[in-house]
Amino acid sequence: MSTLAHTMMTAARPADPSLSGSGELDRFPIADAPHHERTGPAAWDGVDSEMGRVGRRAGGSRGRGLHGQLVQQLGQMIVSGDLGADRPLVPEEIGQRFEVSRTVVRESLRVLEAKGLVSARPNVGTRVRPVSDWNLLDPDIIEWRAFGPQREDQRRELFELRWSIEPLAARLAAGHGRDDVQQRLIDMVEIMGHAAGQGDAITFSRADAEFHALLLQLAGNRMLEHLSGIVVAALQVSGGPATGCERPSESSVGIHARLVEALGSGDGAAAESATRSLLTVQPEVDHVVPAPREH
Repeated sequence: MSTLAHTMMTAARPADPSLSGSGELDRFPIADAPHHERTGPAAWDGVDSEMGRVGRRAGGSRGRGLHGQLVQQLGQMIVSGDLGADRPLVPEEIGQRFEVSRTVVRESLRVLEAKGLVSARPNVGTRVRPVSDWNLLDPDIIEWRAFGPQREDQRRELFELRWSIEPLAARLAAGHGRDDVQQRLIDMVEIMGHAAGQGDAITFSRADAEFHALLLQLAGNRMLEHLSGIVVAALQVSGGPATGCERPSESSVGIHARLVEALGSGDGAAAESATRSLLTVQPEVDHVVPAPREH
């Protein structure tokens, strides 16, 4: 077993962010329950009730700085639809509600504006933008959609994206891999095989994501390579049958191994076929959700 494979299999697993200890976010008077589970009114006193709702992943932002927490909270609320299109966002109200400074609010809104979620214009203020303006390939928006009412759309759209690009990438990558990259692919298959035998879905998922990122990077197409980070982010946060390859099993490991062999021998047709076999299997299984990214 290579050093890389051994390291990945023995690395400490991240704790479930929803089980993390008390953090700065705990002092924010925000209702934690998603709106579809709540029976009482929203908790944002003195402000429109829609602004008092938060997404399902509120606990996931614990441990972040105030800026990251606020981006997370507002982003979830926008993507979930709790803050609808053209909704005005008043910085003073946000600052008072989340007990943060004007600087934190301003910088958080700039991040959301860069993601296409809000727009700020003179004499108009900051408003929520429609879905058509969002950067749907942004890793944070992928994450927020994955835990909101658009979850199933996120799964379907991701699967359609992967079905369109990964078989092509495999065909292009066949015979183009360097020895070091080929060894990394072999390592990932080895890790998946060990994880499948142990029933370790976390390690399997990590190795699977790394494998598919390498596949896109090997294609020799910079646009496809650019999508590798997006696919990995989506694999890690979206969960569900449209995002992964298969429940950890010897069968899935065997298909990955066949793909590596085809890539190494330069058999583009076989590499494309193996990739489609991986993407065709869609069992009902949720994938591991790591801690949210820092901003």
